[in-house]
Order: sequence, then C-alpha cells, then structure tokens
Amino acid sequence: MEITIDASELKDEGKEVIQGLADFVELKTGAEVKNESNQITIKGEEAVISKKYMRVLSRKYLHKRELKDFYRVISGNESTLKIKERKIYEDYIQSSKDF
Repeated sequence: MEITIDASELKDEGKEVIQGLADFVELKTGAEVKNESNQITIKGEEAVISKKYMRVLSRKYLHKRELKDFYRVISGNESTLKIKERKIYEDYIQSSKDF
C-alpha cells in the first residue's frame, strides 16, 4: 500500500519541518518513506500504514511542533492526505469589523 501526504502548505515553516514529519512517520511505522520536496510517500504493509493511522501520526507531529493551531490534516483522494492551513477565526472577526 502507498499513501502520499501533501505537505506543500508546510513549506512556509521550512524544509526541516517536512523532513521532520517524514522522519517521524518512518520512526513510528518502520515503513519505507520518501520525501520528494513537498510530498511524503509512505510504502508498506496495509496493516502498518492505514490512511487513518497516517492522519493520526501527522496530527501528532503537528501537535509536537506546536503547529496544530495553524494547520490541519484533511483527506484527499483514496490514498492522499493534505496538510492545509487553518483559517484563523480572529482573522475573520477582524475582516468583518472593517465593513
């Protein structure tokens, strides 16, 4: 089984964050992990790397790096997860006051 994590929105935090996520997933699963610029590809047995487990690991890593308040992990197509930037509620309030 192969799962891809699209971490292109994390590039603003630096390449070391994306590499750290790849290392974290490899450490926790023992699966083969490739980091290709902004995409992390995980290959392994289906029992070890389910999509749900990869989402949990990605969220744990974001929490560990104190980025959970700014990014979220959402599902893409069948074998893809995306890390997207959160829309902060304060920004919404500030922009609505301008009107």
